[in-house]
Amino acid sequence: MRIDSHQHFWKYHPVKDAWITDEMKVIQRDFMPEDLRPVLGENDIDGCVAVQADQSEAETNFLLQCADENDFIKGVVGWIDLRADDLEDKLHSCLLNKKLKGFRHIVQAEPDGFLLQGKFIEGVKLLHQFEYTYDILIHNRQLKETLQFINKLPAQKLIIDHCAKPCIRNKEITDWSAGIKEIAANENVYCKVSGLITEADWYQWNEKNIYPYLDIVFDAFGEKRILFGSDWPVILLAGNYSRWITVVNNYFKNFNEEIKQRFWGQNAIEFYSL
Repeated sequence: MRIDSHQHFWKYHPVKDAWITDEMKVIQRDFMPEDLRPVLGENDIDGCVAVQADQSEAETNFLLQCADENDFIKGVVGWIDLRADDLEDKLHSCLLNKKLKGFRHIVQAEPDGFLLQGKFIEGVKLLHQFEYTYDILIHNRQLKETLQFINKLPAQKLIIDHCAKPCIRNKEITDWSAGIKEIAANENVYCKVSGLITEADWYQWNEKNIYPYLDIVFDAFGEKRILFGSDWPVILLAGNYSRWITVVNNYFKNFNEEIKQRFWGQNAIEFYSL
């Protein structure tokens, strides 16, 4: 089974979704399961994991409703207040929906030091007791802080979204590479190969711009801890779904079938217990 481990749905609202600036007009509209279904079919993708794009429990409920109504949505990564005093009670309630697989916070928008707050770390630790995963959404400037965060969570299943957003458009690779290798040394941490073309020049990127970053991620995490993801519909800022599939297909064309199967689906199935 081929799984897209990272995509989003939303009903666009200019206030709630203020991060979608006028520079991003192509995604200033609704994106729903009926929009994604044919795209997955055209690209031989069997299912997906829907990931939160808004910091609210309403967002989690919206994604779970989408998943309940569409079998191709195999799992949901939602949002919950990991610093809430009643977090344990909320997590008990979450267990009622089997498609809820984990949680994410948009840390890339938070000030330095956010990940190292004691209450936040304790909240993520609690996820382990309920067998939930945690997606780490950061910019590459936050890699050192993220490493400290990871070191406090040796038992928690963690995954880096979008390869920690290297600045491909400026060809910055050295510091990011060092940070990603340190993080990958932790066996409980996985990495999504997603969102990379939107970190390149949206209008002038090519495969050669992307491959050095894929080399580093593959070498660091190995064949069992990397997952395919599209970051649809955000990917539309720099290309389309099929073009990203082509980039990744070309990169992996000389790898053996076992590695390809793990990357395209098996690793996602195992990580998220799909």
